Parts: sequence; C-alpha cells; structure tokens
Amino acid sequence: MGAGLHHVVRGQASGRHYGGGQTYPLVPGIDAVARTDDGRLVYTGLARAPWGTMAERLVTPFEVDLPAGADPLAVAAGMNPAMAGWMPLIGHRGEAGALGTVLVLGATGMSGGLAVRTALALGAHQVIAAGRDHQALERLRDLGVLTVPLTAPDAGSALAAAVAGAQPTLVLDFVWGPVAEAAFAALGMTGMDGGAAIDYVQIGSLAGSEAALPAALLRARRIQIRGSGLGSVSKAELIAEFPEIIARFADGTLDVPYTRYPLSRVGEAWSHQGRTRAVIVPD
Repeated sequence: MGAGLHHVVRGQASGRHYGGGQTYPLVPGIDAVARTDDGRLVYTGLARAPWGTMAERLVTPFEVDLPAGADPLAVAAGMNPAMAGWMPLIGHRGEAGALGTVLVLGATGMSGGLAVRTALALGAHQVIAAGRDHQALERLRDLGVLTVPLTAPDAGSALAAAVAGAQPTLVLDFVWGPVAEAAFAALGMTGMDGGAAIDYVQIGSLAGSEAALPAALLRARRIQIRGSGLGSVSKAELIAEFPEIIARFADGTLDVPYTRYPLSRVGEAWSHQGRTRAVIVPD
C-alpha cells in the first residue's frame, strides 16, 4: 500500500544516519502499510538490511492489523515520527505515574507536533511547545498549549520565562544544537533550590549535531540527559507499542498530512519538502 519516506530513510540511504549500514545496493524504507496474501492491511517494518520496505514483497518480523477507520497512508506516513515522542512519553509516565509539564523543542516539525498531541492525550498537566513555524504554533496554541516562537529576537528570554512559569519534568528535544543550549540556559535559572527533577531526552538534531552542556546545570538541577532512538529502545519495546499508536491514528487523536508518490516518481519524492510526509505507493 505505502511506505513513508522519513528523515531516517534518507539518512540511512546516504550513510549519514547512525543506524544505517554501508551495504549497497539497498532497498530504502523502514516501515510500511502492506497487504498480506490473505488480503489484510497491516503495519509492518524492521526488515533485515539491506532489504527495506519500498519493495514489491516483504519479509518482516511483525505485523499489526489496521483497525477500522485508520487511513493506511496516514499510518504509513505518521508511525515513524509519532513513535519518536511516544516512547519517551510513555516511559516517563510509567516511571512517575503521571505526566507533569512537558517541554517540546522543535514542536512545529512533524515529530514534535505529534509529540505535543501525544502528551496532551496521555494527560500532561501542561505542554510548552517551542518552534520556528508561526502557523504551526498557532494551531498548537488552539489546543491549549503554551507556545514559544524560536525565531523571535528574545527567544531565549521567552523560553526562560515559559520554563520559570511551568517548570518541566520532561523535555523532548527534536532539534539539539543552539536550541538545546538555550534550553540548558533556561533550565539553569532556578537558584540553589534545585527544583523538580528533569528528564531531558535528545531525539533529533535538525538544528545541529553538537551542543555545549554547562557544568553548572548538572550541579544546580536534578537533571538526567539521555537519548531515545533506534538502538536505545529495543525492537520488542517498539513493537509492543505499535497497536496503541495505530489506534490513536484510527480515532483521530493523531493525524499526519501526506503526499503520495508512485514508485516511478520516487526521485521527486526524495526531494519533497514542506508540511506533508512523502509516501511511496505502487505504480
């Protein structure tokens, strides 16, 4: 039916992604919605490299039936970006019993926007969404989210004010680089009382692959900085969560705009940009 052309797919194909191999030729793709021999629509993926999901036939380690009401191409487009925020959110909820205030850095990207909606659906007390796309921030504000535009000249001060007003217990960072450094500065402005414990989860690096971590932050705050991605989460843990994430697409909690491209136009899909996710479908 369709395979999403995600950032990780491009990264693995080019050899830039940490989870990609250097075996060529390869078939791109890490997940897909496919039709089984008996006619069922299933979400599947995680095929053994170099065999990806943009293939005519697949051999994969799992399949999850799509429930009624689920748009198969929205699932193909959205599962990968949705699980990026889902895994640390449900992990934090499991440890603490409930979600407090969640700060999402890069909230106007696809993964970040889905993470905001997931946090709200999982019962976060407050969500702070920081991003560059003003239109996307307006849509998030309509959901009751506190927004911080990262393009403003005083973005650092605005982020510090937002954090001071609602101290986050969980930070989901989809961008890293200078944005992370601004977040570190904001989180460190608490005096000597330490404040609430913070779980800082590094997920993406669209703003830069490196960020300077101030030593004072580690001494002044009860903060844990860790990563979440392929390698830090087991395949078994991922697969166990797939049915619940798919159910959120079926009931409308999560949604992803997509643009479909037949396989014969995969070159156009590879250069696709904008607010939609490219999905490769058979000709």
